[in-house]
Amino acid sequence: MATNFDSLTAAQLAAGVASGAWSAVEVARAALDAIQARETEVQAFLQITPELAIAAAERVDAARAAGEPLPPLAGVPVAIKDNMNLTGTRTTCASRMLENYESPYTATCVQRMLDAGCVPVGKANMDEFAFGSSTDSSAFHPTNNPWDTSRVPGGSSGGSAAAVAAGMVPLSLGSDTGGSIRQPAALCGVVGMKPTYGAVSRYGVVAFGSSLDQVGPFGRTVEDVALAMDALVAGGRDAYDSTSQEVAPSFTQAARASAEGLAGTRIGLVPAFMDAEGLTPEVRAGVMHAAAALEAAGAELVEVDLPHVDAAIAAYYVIGPAEAFSNLARFDGIRYGYQEPGCTTLAAQSALSRAHGFGAEAKRRQMLGAYLLSSGVYDTYYYAAQKARTLITDDYNAAFAQVDAILMPATPHAAFQHGEISDPTQMYLSDMYTISLNIAGNGGISVPVGLGEDSGLPMAAQLVAPAFADERLITFAAAIERACASASNASVLGVAPAFAGKGGELA
Repeated sequence: MATNFDSLTAAQLAAGVASGAWSAVEVARAALDAIQARETEVQAFLQITPELAIAAAERVDAARAAGEPLPPLAGVPVAIKDNMNLTGTRTTCASRMLENYESPYTATCVQRMLDAGCVPVGKANMDEFAFGSSTDSSAFHPTNNPWDTSRVPGGSSGGSAAAVAAGMVPLSLGSDTGGSIRQPAALCGVVGMKPTYGAVSRYGVVAFGSSLDQVGPFGRTVEDVALAMDALVAGGRDAYDSTSQEVAPSFTQAARASAEGLAGTRIGLVPAFMDAEGLTPEVRAGVMHAAAALEAAGAELVEVDLPHVDAAIAAYYVIGPAEAFSNLARFDGIRYGYQEPGCTTLAAQSALSRAHGFGAEAKRRQMLGAYLLSSGVYDTYYYAAQKARTLITDDYNAAFAQVDAILMPATPHAAFQHGEISDPTQMYLSDMYTISLNIAGNGGISVPVGLGEDSGLPMAAQLVAPAFADERLITFAAAIERACASASNASVLGVAPAFAGKGGELA
């Protein structure tokens, strides 16, 4: 009897490969079939890599046939956000500027997933250079939310989230500069984790904001995300990334330990977040449902204050564009990137290549960054933003002296329609609950809590933990997931119903 690929978690797929219930090649072909059947409607990918996938799967099957021990994610398909280098693929950052850029090496985070046995099936779509909250700023095509293809999946890692939500892959990698993992995970009804800054190597990932960026996984379940996190931190500190830190691979253990209950733990709630303007009633209800689940598991709910967090968006949109301006200066049509034809001088080559190679949002952020770093403006805005960053970080540290983790929304509303938000400033507010974590460097996770009563779309709650206490996120998220899976009015969402069972069967 055939088994639907999207009914299985990464943990189940890996266990089936290890036991011989199915081969890694069968799993890879099922994933590729699912992509072929669903991609026209979802448009989650910029490049599909069947040759790389089958070759990786054949190596897994050969290792099993030889009696070699298999790594923990052997044979599990994975999608890679297209700002991460992978040899044998293009790394375009969804920009015309890098449309034909061939990856010269493999990013450390990607290599660690491959070392764990994952099978790379393609490069996922994103907002251009990760500038956006909808994936509509991709230079090639938008990505659609699998729960309602007239709506956005969020961004900038929208392709990575949508690929999991549509049942194309059980795992994917994204990057998070101001919410770009947690926000699309929330809108697509999957689990998405941004680890503490420095927990996962950024070597080989095209930078947006170097002091803000962090790589993390998407998955159908908390356990799958925990397995991916263990893979990402395995091997310890990366010598190629000066911000990389040593992290013990204990996430899977944390996911399974949650079954013992949360007695003696304290969860913080921020009243200002729960009463904020723009937060929809159904999102608030979802977060309170998660709070009730944690309390039922033994946690104590405590109100905490983050007095300077209102400055987070302003600080982010100073620090982020300033760092983006610096990081993208290299793409000038001379050393890297799109080259405007017919130019007779280097100055014209650079100016016209940048004018035609970058999209509107990329230009907007670089121009803002250039202004903020200019003489006479730097002290007024950039220095003030860094002072605000220190205050926000101190606020979180003070809160974590009282609680083990903080529970809050991941996004103020459900997925919105394509083109519904045209004002860039309003779009930036989509990340109002996520940006402060990148400012402070803390880890966060978005976990589904069911469908909204009004919209019928996925709702999520976000958990935040102290720096390098990310395993707590897994423990608490697993408790929420377990409660939602057993509740009559909510479920662990996994694959959007319209795509469940559509292509991608295992024999």
